[in-house]
Amino acid sequence: MNAYISKNKRSSDGFRPSSPRLLDQVREVMRYHHYSLRTEDAYVSWIKQYILFHNKQHPKDLGKADIERFLSFLATDRKVAASTQNQAFNALLFLYKQVLGLPFAENIAAIRSKRPPRLPVVLSREEVASLLGIMRGGAALMARVMYGGGLRLQELLRLRVQDVDFANAYLLVHAGKGDRDRTALLANAVRDDLQAHLRKVRCIFEQDLSAGHANVWLPGALARKYPHASKSWEWQYVFPAKALSTDPETGELRRHHVHQSNLQKSIRRAKEKLGIPKRVTSHTLRHSFATHLLENGVNIRVVQKLMGHKDVKTTEIYTHVLQQNLQAVVSPLDLLE
Repeated sequence: MNAYISKNKRSSDGFRPSSPRLLDQVREVMRYHHYSLRTEDAYVSWIKQYILFHNKQHPKDLGKADIERFLSFLATDRKVAASTQNQAFNALLFLYKQVLGLPFAENIAAIRSKRPPRLPVVLSREEVASLLGIMRGGAALMARVMYGGGLRLQELLRLRVQDVDFANAYLLVHAGKGDRDRTALLANAVRDDLQAHLRKVRCIFEQDLSAGHANVWLPGALARKYPHASKSWEWQYVFPAKALSTDPETGELRRHHVHQSNLQKSIRRAKEKLGIPKRVTSHTLRHSFATHLLENGVNIRVVQKLMGHKDVKTTEIYTHVLQQNLQAVVSPLDLLE
């Protein structure tokens, strides 16, 4: 955290922090800068918590000490992880710099969160095979694509038809975490099923097109630059929702991608049915993908690239998971018997 906001007086218009106008303004500026809806919701939540923490004082009346006190509270009282504290800081940074236009300096000194990162939950190969084998329908295909390529949940949901390269056996991930693009593996074991799935999706698209409802959300300024792209096949989602829905921002009727809860619930039901004594989520498949690659002897730099990690230190956490695999180690007690 390398900035702070100098204290300023309340604006002459008497703007109240409890008014929804400030948060509306935050959303408007974030959409101008093309932030994702998830980031928008997270930043708005942190800004709201910051205002409530200071008894609904307007942020313009709060300065360096107030920001430090809030961030220190998150570390000492809430005991949040360092990444969570950093997200809260970035939300305040955005508020003051981009929305309120206030100056920054580089001497903020909040207590830093020291909660260490936890080892990820990883399934064995046998557990993954059992989990994927018991799942059915579209959720099963999504889970297989996710594990086969090490995708994050949102990266999976946002795949477009043109992002699937069957000829070269890879997936294009656009604007992943950190707004970075990368290529991910397309497992051979899932190619035939994915092609059959896309044929069904094409039928749905053709029906929407005939009914005049073919319309998909496009990122950034693409909708203005290519006005017909939203009705083209290559821009449709690989995993579309069953029903049309109204875009909350524009009011347009569109077919969005399937809701994330569909896959999450299916994985939870499969895990419970199998009796796997671990906390299994959709992200567990991504963790398992990286760990199994390392177990197979894949170079950690290659795994880093496939996972989309900016720093190899993030990937190295999976080497600690490997060290927990003690199946090949014989206890000295067993050697006595």
